[in-house]
Amino acid sequence: MRVEIWTDIACPWCYVGKARFGRALDGFAHREQVEVVHRSFELDPSAAKGEVVQVLPMLAEKYGMSLEQARQGEARLKENATGEGLDYLTEGRDSGNTFDMHRLLHLAKDKGRQDAVIDGLYRANFAEERSVFNDTERLVAIAVAAGLDEAETRAVLADPEKYAADVRADEREAAELGANGVPFFVLDRRYGVSGAQPVEVFAQALQQAWDALPRPTPLAPVAGADEAGVCGPEGCAVPPRQG
Repeated sequence: MRVEIWTDIACPWCYVGKARFGRALDGFAHREQVEVVHRSFELDPSAAKGEVVQVLPMLAEKYGMSLEQARQGEARLKENATGEGLDYLTEGRDSGNTFDMHRLLHLAKDKGRQDAVIDGLYRANFAEERSVFNDTERLVAIAVAAGLDEAETRAVLADPEKYAADVRADEREAAELGANGVPFFVLDRRYGVSGAQPVEVFAQALQQAWDALPRPTPLAPVAGADEAGVCGPEGCAVPPRQG
């Protein structure tokens, strides 16, 4: 069974939601038969590359609130993150264009290191003081620490077209599926879960999707046909001697 998760590195609820989903998945009886794929979704695709803004003033302006109200909102997010064992800085964080990060996540998918890279990016953005925006060396360090090759990482970051089509394809698909916010979880292309839901909700969704998987139906034998010419665990049937 495949679970696809549309997220953005700039999204705090994606950070929390991944941890909650991970807890549900760890407790799922069929964990080893679940493939998780992270898909791209930019919260602000219009953000200019190289332009970095402080989170608190950005939130205040975007939502028409005071700086103190923005701080209170960040404090509530920290409570949710701390409840999942995650570190979260409420002051001093910045935000910017995440397109290069999404391109790196597609490289990581090809190399089987996607989960490690997205965890590194989340931790760097929400729990560490140094910015991940407009800092190629920072992104390279995160990717290499997560198991990617340094030369391949630098080559991708140096070529703005590398994996760009994959990111855009993910974003188009999110729109087609009706996702207008993240995190957005799609289970086996049958069920959708929006938001950083409680662990119990994710656990129920996993079980529901698993129970709905098509199961093979034993076939009825054709009347008059025997098992001649069949090989099985005990060997192969020997045809009777003729004449």
